[in-house]
Amino acid sequence: MPVEIERKFLVQNNLWKKAADSGVLCRQGYLLISPEKTIRVRIINPTAFLTIKGKSTGITRAEFEYEIPLSHATELLTLCEGRIVEKQRHHLIHHEQPWVIDCFLGKHKGLVLAEVELETEDQKIDLPEWLGQEVSTNPAYYNSNLALAKKG
Repeated sequence: MPVEIERKFLVQNNLWKKAADSGVLCRQGYLLISPEKTIRVRIINPTAFLTIKGKSTGITRAEFEYEIPLSHATELLTLCEGRIVEKQRHHLIHHEQPWVIDCFLGKHKGLVLAEVELETEDQKIDLPEWLGQEVSTNPAYYNSNLALAKKG
């Protein structure tokens, strides 16, 4: 079964920008949000995905992701009824480890999160100086819960 093992951190300053790409707009909506699973549609132009995620156990959860036609994703987003998150997504490499930096837009403007995907839960990583508090297991920072929140 495919799994996602991910650590997530608040970003405390802009030092990451020196090593990051210019970013891409990421728009994602949630068709289903429950404690047991989420079903998400995501558009990162020109590519779109449908993703099903299982319940988190620590920093690990089942994740099934499939590329879908952009026209389907656009239509599916209309079914998300306000459960949408928009962000500018940046990529960078720190000590040979790929990181994703999400700068949230809209109702969560100003929130910046860094994510790193791991091979194992106990994998050692070199934490960049621009990281703040770890929020990997804090449900308030799950994208699905951000989609439900009225304001960040």
